Amino acid sequence: MRFDELDFEDSVLDGLYSMNFEDMTPVQELAIPPILEGRDVIGCAQTGTGKTAAYVLPVINSLSKGGYPEDSVNAIIMAPTRELVQQIDRQIEGFSYYMPVSAVAVYGGTDGIVYAQQERSLQMGADIVIATPGRLIAHLNLGGIDLSHVSFFILDEADRMLDMGFYDDIIQVFNLLPKECQIIMFSATMPPKIRTLAENIMKEPVEVDIAISKPPDSIMQTAFICYEAQKFHILEKHFKDSNTKRVLIFSSSKQKVKSLAIALKRLNLNVEAMHSDLEQNDRDRVMKDFKNGHIDILVATDVVSRGIDITDISLVVNFDIPHDPEDYVHRIGRTARGTEGKGLAITLVSPQEQYAFKSIENFLGKAIYKIPVDPELGKAPAYEPDKHKGERYDLRKESHRSSHRSSHGSSRARTKSGGDKKSTFGGRNKKGDRKKGKKNKTT
Repeated sequence: MRFDELDFEDSVLDGLYSMNFEDMTPVQELAIPPILEGRDVIGCAQTGTGKTAAYVLPVINSLSKGGYPEDSVNAIIMAPTRELVQQIDRQIEGFSYYMPVSAVAVYGGTDGIVYAQQERSLQMGADIVIATPGRLIAHLNLGGIDLSHVSFFILDEADRMLDMGFYDDIIQVFNLLPKECQIIMFSATMPPKIRTLAENIMKEPVEVDIAISKPPDSIMQTAFICYEAQKFHILEKHFKDSNTKRVLIFSSSKQKVKSLAIALKRLNLNVEAMHSDLEQNDRDRVMKDFKNGHIDILVATDVVSRGIDITDISLVVNFDIPHDPEDYVHRIGRTARGTEGKGLAITLVSPQEQYAFKSIENFLGKAIYKIPVDPELGKAPAYEPDKHKGERYDLRKESHRSSHRSSHGSSRARTKSGGDKKSTFGGRNKKGDRKKGKKNKTT
């Protein structure tokens, strides 16, 4: 179905055509009509399905018709991370190019000047406020924003916001909205807590369910079944054997992200880290440099897995198993987004992660090709996921150990095979034995 088949204003269609938008995605085709009718909508759709346009277009279409209070906030979009807020803001800027609709992005991690700019924009009444929950609540508590005229309240990636503990913040904002406010909610998954939230704040919502799509066949999915202490050496060998650039490496621990980036830099690789401890200016700089090709390798936590939109990433590495299969899809979906649509995903699976990895394979409905570990790196564990059922890999403990090893380079990790394995970010000789009496050269 084409966008021009909908009852959109000419100014909205002009913006779409200038951005080469003609045909709707399935989620847009299902969600836009009821939103245009003023119905509450709850949608299950993941990143990459076009869900942002599915709620932004009908909102700016309504605002472009006029009749809304001037100098007032007319729409609020809440999203879990700064990166996603910025991405939504950029899309609104493109879609609303031909219409007098104003928007302001509100998020934390900024200096006092930016905060004051956000406060001024809120007080003057931006049509659309795109905000992270924490920063929006901060402005509300200081009396810097009036929500009494809001006509649209949108929650994007609601499941992630609830996982991050923002339920009370969402309810606090909702309680300040007019009763007739239209509620739109999108979530990558639909657990019971999302259903409960919808029941508490929505009025007979229309349900739009776009099943979690599997990764495209253009992504070559591979895995190494290895010990935790072998992971870094597998990466080291990959970068020595190939000139791979435009690489995104995910770890579930920000401490491990920091240690891994330091270790890779010591291999003379062009690498930077992205995690929640960075100041917003530094995060913006790193992301910009990565987009522009000034950084070859970005090591990141999941904070960027749903907000990054770069078309030429050639390789995604899961240094740690993601929390659930949907996060796996989000992560590896950062590759194969360019014109050629080809990409490689590598997942490093320790024994304690095998059962979780098997759940990913079950979700995909197929086995992921497992590359044998180079014998020079030592004996690898067998793939026996059922044997490890119930085991839970403690990333916090391991990241603490990894940080300690990264600083000292002389500790050893005892593996289940009974042999002494080099530390997570260490080096080996050709026989796979520890280099005695020497500091770790790579960390």
